[in-house]
Amino acid sequence: MTPPTDASPAPDLTGRTAIVTGANSGIGRATAQALAGYGARVVFAVRDPVKGERAADATPGDTEVRRLDLADLASIRRFAADWQGPIHLLINNAGISAPELSRTADGFELQFGTNHLGPFALTNLLLPHITGRVVSLASQAERTGRIDLDDLNWERTPYKQSRAYATSKLANVLFSSELQRRLTAAGSSVLAVAAHPGFVATPIYDRATGAGIRLMLRLLAQGPDEGALPVLYAATGDVPGDSFTGPKHWMHMRGGAELIGRSRTARDTELARRLWDASEKLTGVSFGL
Repeated sequence: MTPPTDASPAPDLTGRTAIVTGANSGIGRATAQALAGYGARVVFAVRDPVKGERAADATPGDTEVRRLDLADLASIRRFAADWQGPIHLLINNAGISAPELSRTADGFELQFGTNHLGPFALTNLLLPHITGRVVSLASQAERTGRIDLDDLNWERTPYKQSRAYATSKLANVLFSSELQRRLTAAGSSVLAVAAHPGFVATPIYDRATGAGIRLMLRLLAQGPDEGALPVLYAATGDVPGDSFTGPKHWMHMRGGAELIGRSRTARDTELARRLWDASEKLTGVSFGL
């Protein structure tokens, strides 16, 4: 794995602890392997410990596997309650894309619950331990996301996979921004950064059925190692809090890493605040500091 940016040296994370959710495959696995290569102790936080152990065993360095299901608040609370010691990096990588309307263990729409509410609860429960950065994997799909605060659970809105995914990714960016505002207000030095990995061939597309998306994956998608570069830049690069990283080329879809822009909706501080308040009510978890 190359350094986070083309010109930067590989960081030295010796003595640091990083948690990577969904680290058993795809971008999460590539990120975890890179962080371990930089010297960090890396915790693979995964829903399937067997797959997690397989990925950790193939990763040189100091690794550990712990079970975490972001679609189950009870699992998130157990993970956080069992944690001891400082966390330098929390990488909220795990995410899904569901073709049909499904629900989490707590009854939330599956994409919104797994991609936003799960990381929201996990981050706030772990926040007293975090000393460095929180990196949330988002996407430029946020540009087409629309958050209906009156129907976050998709009980009235007609469900569409791409629409629900984009909404969850918009929520990731808004969460990261509001988290940074609250951290700053609390006098914390912890940074919150969002990362867009670009167009990457990962297991999230395993259930893709359209001929068009399959052709695009074959011709245009980059691999997980390249997709991890914006994540690593967000985690270890010289970036400010409330920044958004992504690839450098092909409309920020491929190659390298740099700071990128976001949609006007993703810059709406009032929407971010209201989404945060709604997320606290839905999860029963409040700001960790």
